[in-house]
Amino acid sequence: MRLNRMLLSVTLVVVALVIQVSVLARLHLPGAVPDLVLLTVIALAMVYGHVGGALIGFGAGLLSDVVPPADHAAGRYALVLCVIGYCAGLVKPENGRLKSATAPMAVVVVAAIGSTLLYAGVGALVGDTAARHVGLTSLLFTAALYDLLLAPFVVPVVMALARRAENDPLAEAGSSAPGGDVATGWPSSGTGLRIGGQRGGLRVKAAKARVARAGRIKGVKRL
Repeated sequence: MRLNRMLLSVTLVVVALVIQVSVLARLHLPGAVPDLVLLTVIALAMVYGHVGGALIGFGAGLLSDVVPPADHAAGRYALVLCVIGYCAGLVKPENGRLKSATAPMAVVVVAAIGSTLLYAGVGALVGDTAARHVGLTSLLFTAALYDLLLAPFVVPVVMALARRAENDPLAEAGSSAPGGDVATGWPSSGTGLRIGGQRGGLRVKAAKARVARAGRIKGVKRL
């Protein structure tokens, strides 16, 4: 990952984690806690792709595992967000821009349900049965509901910041992306055609001028 991607991703993940732990977790909403870190990982993955999404998800999950009041084994949420980031990155559009909000909202719902199930499944493997006492159905419903309500205020902003960082003139040009190739191809091809037309016009004018001069010279000789 490039340096600008790393700096932006770390900053956004840290800010999201601080808000989630210090604000959202203290609301004591029924069921699950709104997962701002999950939404940040999803948004970044849909801009950077599946590889970047997996790396960001692993780092964000590992940070969530060690920040208080985490009460589970380290690496558990890192595995969950790594898988979610990879899968969300597969939804990245070819041109890097989404045409509607339907796809991000669907990804958020699937990711909220999938992360809850995966987290509970990993917990069951290591002997953590907390999800059974709380109620898995209630966790799934509230996680999907809270994340879906929070997504319109988080996902577009994070994606816009990520795209702006990608357009940084100090970073590598986005010519490797299909959308970037098309965007840069139109001006160059159009310029080439115009230059060619101008050159062709100059050649025709020069030929006409030579013919005119030759006619004048012949006319002078005939005189």
